[in-house]
Amino acid sequence: MKRRLTVRVLLLDPKDRLLLMKGRLRGNPPDSGVWFTVGGGAEPGEDVAAAAAREIAEETGFTDVEIGPVVWRREGLWPQPDGERLYFDEHYLVARCRGGEPDRAGWLAHERELIDDIRWWTLAELRETTEPVFPPGLAGLLPEVLAGRRPGPPRRIPWD
Repeated sequence: MKRRLTVRVLLLDPKDRLLLMKGRLRGNPPDSGVWFTVGGGAEPGEDVAAAAAREIAEETGFTDVEIGPVVWRREGLWPQPDGERLYFDEHYLVARCRGGEPDRAGWLAHERELIDDIRWWTLAELRETTEPVFPPGLAGLLPEVLAGRRPGPPRRIPWD
């Protein structure tokens, strides 16, 4: 079974809004997407901070970003289209930027096809939405991060 080291970025602007992307799996209609944090797989030899900076630049165009610590970890199996099961080892980092409109110029073809939206969210909006958001329970986990409290070792959050 393959293991995928993945970074997920809690990218915050000066107003403490969180940037989320709305995407879907190939073959699913546009209204089937879920909201999730910026991020993706680490390249071979890349540590989580470097992967986070690269993913932020590719997915948002933001390069003047302060990368903070890993605050959460999440692990689990995800079936691939070819039937293989991939083991995801997710690291959630806090990062800060000036905000503004994300630039989609660095998106790959599959991102342009499968990402339907990207926008900043307030904590109140996250608490009120009925749309699916990943990781599950994000609105309940985020206040600790917004308050600047950082756990010693990263907090383990559930896969499901």
